[in-house]
Amino acid sequence: MKILALESSCDETAAAVVEDGRKVLSSVVASQVEEHKLYGGVVPEIASRRHCEAVVPVTKKALEDAGMQLSDVDALAVTYAPGLIGALLVGVNFAKGLSMASGKPLIPVHHLRSHVAANYITSPELKPPFLCLVVSGGHTHIVNVEDYTKITVLGQTRDDAAGEAFDKAARTMGMPYPGGIELDKTAEGGNDCAFDLPHPRVDGSPYDFSFSGLKTAVINLIHNAQQRGIELPVKDLAASYRRAVVDCLERNFVKAAEDTGATKLVIAGGVSANRLLRRRLEVVCSERGWQFSRPDISLCGDNAAMVGAQAYYEFLAGHTAGNDLNARPEMPMEAN
Repeated sequence: MKILALESSCDETAAAVVEDGRKVLSSVVASQVEEHKLYGGVVPEIASRRHCEAVVPVTKKALEDAGMQLSDVDALAVTYAPGLIGALLVGVNFAKGLSMASGKPLIPVHHLRSHVAANYITSPELKPPFLCLVVSGGHTHIVNVEDYTKITVLGQTRDDAAGEAFDKAARTMGMPYPGGIELDKTAEGGNDCAFDLPHPRVDGSPYDFSFSGLKTAVINLIHNAQQRGIELPVKDLAASYRRAVVDCLERNFVKAAEDTGATKLVIAGGVSANRLLRRRLEVVCSERGWQFSRPDISLCGDNAAMVGAQAYYEFLAGHTAGNDLNARPEMPMEAN
């Protein structure tokens, strides 16, 4: 089954053709990073306008690269939740138009489920059940993937997401947007024991996260140094901060695996590209004899290939939509 998938939840306009949920026939991504870099973050109104400009050429290119026409695909898929509402509406309305014009079924896909499904492309042998750590700029979840479309959230952040915590700390350190990526690069080679930073816990909820206190601690450290005219070693500070965030992610994720008896661990989302997180989880899984899967770096950020991968299983489960499909800025990951 060949699915033409669309993604426009934030600042990437993407289209892809995916076969049977595992084989990517084409994948095209138009990024807006350079433009939003001017403002230090994503400007929703600008993002929506750029999606309007890019969605048609990106879709045409995806079909062209796959050597197909719209009539050759079996179904259409689109990210409809969660995300920036204006950005989502561009993709949803365009997909609805294609569905109406072609008569092809329309498959609505949850953005976070798509991130999980990126692993089906990188690791074709991967099948549920497994435990997944979903980490991105807006979300941090530990989920039990019982089946392709049956997901239970075991833990999540109570405040900032891990990616948001990385981005805000990086901006305070003077790094350009997107800060999390720059902080990860800067941290390589730094002394991650140079600064003693807090490792927050949520009392009574061992799988939940809280990053606001850690983020505030490093921001206050930087501001206090600036006020005193002290120049901090940025590489060491970045390395120490990265280690503190990853410590919290690994601690809760491993605890959840131990408590549930999971032996297959998976990571997904933009922060799954973090070098330290990947290394640490590879080691702990190897030591305990657990299977570990992570997306290829090219599939960690927003893309449409992951949407097409998840859409295949949503279609098999009977999850299709009509012309009344609407975008949702927020939606639980468990909801169908």
